[in-house]
Amino acid sequence: MGCASENPHSNEAKVTMKSVLRLYNTMSRSKEVFVPRSSTGVKMFTCGPSVYRRPHVGNYRTFVWEDLLLRYLRHLGYSVERVINLTDIEDKAIAEAGRHEVNVGQLTGEVVDRFLDECRRLRIDLPGIIPRSSTSVDQAVELIKVLLHKGYAYRHGGDIFFDPLKYDGFGRLFGLDMSRWPSQKRRFRRDTYPGRRWNLGDFILWHGEKKGVEPVWSTEIGRGRPAWNIQDPAMITKHLGFSLDICCGGIDNLYRHHDYNLAVVEASSGVDLARFWIHGEHLLSRGRKMSKSIGNIVYVEDLVQGDFTADHLRFFLLYGHHRKRVNLLPSSFEKTAARLDDLRRRVDLLLSDTLPMGLEALPQGDPAGSLIDDFNDRMNDDLDARSAIDSLFCNLDRLETMRSNGLLAARGRDGVRAALERIDEVIQCIFEVRE
Repeated sequence: MGCASENPHSNEAKVTMKSVLRLYNTMSRSKEVFVPRSSTGVKMFTCGPSVYRRPHVGNYRTFVWEDLLLRYLRHLGYSVERVINLTDIEDKAIAEAGRHEVNVGQLTGEVVDRFLDECRRLRIDLPGIIPRSSTSVDQAVELIKVLLHKGYAYRHGGDIFFDPLKYDGFGRLFGLDMSRWPSQKRRFRRDTYPGRRWNLGDFILWHGEKKGVEPVWSTEIGRGRPAWNIQDPAMITKHLGFSLDICCGGIDNLYRHHDYNLAVVEASSGVDLARFWIHGEHLLSRGRKMSKSIGNIVYVEDLVQGDFTADHLRFFLLYGHHRKRVNLLPSSFEKTAARLDDLRRRVDLLLSDTLPMGLEALPQGDPAGSLIDDFNDRMNDDLDARSAIDSLFCNLDRLETMRSNGLLAARGRDGVRAALERIDEVIQCIFEVRE
């Protein structure tokens, strides 16, 4: 891979360029300069897993790029208040628990433990408190009470539904053509529906108690449980409030889920939920979306074995733009893993004492200066991690030439190490963590 030519801009212009982070905003369908609502920090919600079944590496691609975004915002100096959630009481969890003849808590508890362990291995930084649907029922009830009072929601039998036609602007995140909406009343009672399609009708907020179906809560709005469509809004508003800077998740959330969240929160509060909506594309397996029915699901331990570590997997998952599909093949994984090994080899050689270092008095400026500058330039372009990592190779080649010619003094090497450590606070791949 070739290295970029020298930047023709002046130093002053370059600093101005680097200070601007541009992110692709799904709402506007364009890259926009990221400016948080408050100068004190960033509020960010990232959709977590539904824990009725263990996450696969396609799910972890989303969690890794969301982690990259979190770490890069901190790298730029922002304080980030972030929530990731666990969906643990949806229809699928109840059905799965029934098939295994265990209660929902037992089923999801084992999945959550595995998720937390795999996040740790993949160096995904999780908040200290991770809300669950089952711990946010109180807030779900409060939101539903408001929606009932305002007329956006209504009761039908023991259930409660949201009428999208009552909310002006419904479907604007997806770009839904509301002229297709049927004139007759239609209700969709399930938490989720398969496929990338829209349910053109009212969606459920509250499941009234059904005989033999657990769990059930006794609340001010009756006995039952919150539907999936109210769970994320409850967790968001309970822990972050009603106005955020960023909401993000996988591309599938553009179909129904995020527009439902947006409508529920904004109908309750009357203010915009988030300034930026960011979505990541699929990780394909053998050219197709991972699916149990197809039989192409890949789990973490399928890849983290033999000579391949969790660091190799993290590197593979972030070494490709989050808005582009990546196809997981044995050959592509091995090639990317080898690139990480090469990166680490170059870093080890550069920071080693195998060749004489330059004289301390040798005029050398700041040999590490372009490491962070080039990294930031590329990351500021919509989190272009691949280009940012490629820029490291180019700069490491340049620095190795300096070192081999005796032009890199000890203090320069220390500066290089400090710069690489700062970059690795973002990508979490350069230096191994020894357990």
